[in-house]
Amino acid sequence: MFFSLISTIVLGIAVAGSMMLVNHLAGGRLPRWLAPAAAGIAMLVYTIWTDYDWSARIARGLPGGLEVIETYETSNLLQPWTLVKPRINRMVALDRPSIEANANAPRYRKASLYLFARYQPPRELRQIYDCETGRRIDLLPSETVDPTEIPDTAWEKLVDDPIAREVCGG
Repeated sequence: MFFSLISTIVLGIAVAGSMMLVNHLAGGRLPRWLAPAAAGIAMLVYTIWTDYDWSARIARGLPGGLEVIETYETSNLLQPWTLVKPRINRMVALDRPSIEANANAPRYRKASLYLFARYQPPRELRQIYDCETGRRIDLLPSETVDPTEIPDTAWEKLVDDPIAREVCGG
């Protein structure tokens, strides 16, 4: 977030300076308000662009084996352009090489997911999926469990979950 702020300020100064140079070359015939107005518009457009493009930049930079499976959009009254076209504020990437079936019960699969959100560091999440009944459970970072010993009440029932479809291979 800090670098976005610095980039926006530097862009505003550069555009204002460019407009002042153009005004000087034009013999001072341009209105004085043109430089700050152009700087403000450039800063607003840059801010909007970075808000909409961050998820594509993250997705392009993911290492091999990681694939974005699901994105979440948001709208905000304080950003009225998002009411016209919502922007992605979170996404989930699946680490395909991490998917492994349980040796004792192949209906269970364990996978690592990476959660990305705007202005937050990525987080890793490990989950076990019961591919036959459409359920999942989250694991703690260093936790190893036998899914056949997990009580039914601990599982979260899934309905049409795209991540479960990808992990379970269908």
